[in-house]
Amino acid sequence: MTKDQTGRLIGAAFGLVFVQANASALPTAVATPLRLLAIAAFLGVVVFGRRRGRAVPAAGTAVAPGAGVGFGRRYWYVVAAEVLGLAAGLLVISRVLHVPQAAVGWIAFVVGVHFFGLAVAWRRPALHVLAAGLTACGAAGLVLAALDAPVTAVRVTAGVLPGVLLLASVWRSGRRDPAASADRVPSGSRG
Repeated sequence: MTKDQTGRLIGAAFGLVFVQANASALPTAVATPLRLLAIAAFLGVVVFGRRRGRAVPAAGTAVAPGAGVGFGRRYWYVVAAEVLGLAAGLLVISRVLHVPQAAVGWIAFVVGVHFFGLAVAWRRPALHVLAAGLTACGAAGLVLAALDAPVTAVRVTAGVLPGVLLLASVWRSGRRDPAASADRVPSGSRG
């Protein structure tokens, strides 16, 4: 599996989780179709991602098993910072501020900020667009939670919408020619 395929799969999985975890705040008549669409979008990434061709190595070039899948040291630094940011923020939200409805906003905010780091680490400026969208959704969710807005508003703004953005970004990035960017992580992938 290439970085491109792996990145799209990770991004789609997190988009699916965002939608599934937060759609319950919506009425069933809206939540059920939304959840089904998210599942279909994820399965589409899995099926179509597997069908896409892999870059063919140049003649005479040896390729080690699993080559092209690793994301590199900078990726892991960004992920480590993301995990630390998530843990610290969620601890403050639950134990100090006692505002559990803000958790989803914090998660979306940190995931968005992590995409700024990935954009730099992978030299992929297109990730800045996704990063800005997710970060804005998270910030809006935090503001809504601070204003004691209904939980539905917080979960849709900071949970469902980021999930849709991730899934849409993965689908958009998957329309490119895989041979041209087989080892690059797409603009919509989750890192």
